[in-house]
Amino acid sequence: MEELNMLTKEIESKRQEMLKLSMTFGFSSPQTIQCSQELDQLLNEYEKLKKTESTLQTGT
Repeated sequence: MEELNMLTKEIESKRQEMLKLSMTFGFSSPQTIQCSQELDQLLNEYEKLKKTESTLQTGT
């Protein structure tokens, strides 16, 4: 559960970073796209971890 909380904070931080980059360089800039891809990776990791924890709790 602690890992999910830490990941949630990382996701929110990366989201804020992406918004700042998009305001500065535009939505299609390489910097914004790179940050968006990093955010996607964090979100995928979150979903995978959440599914794993859910499976462990239900025992299936």
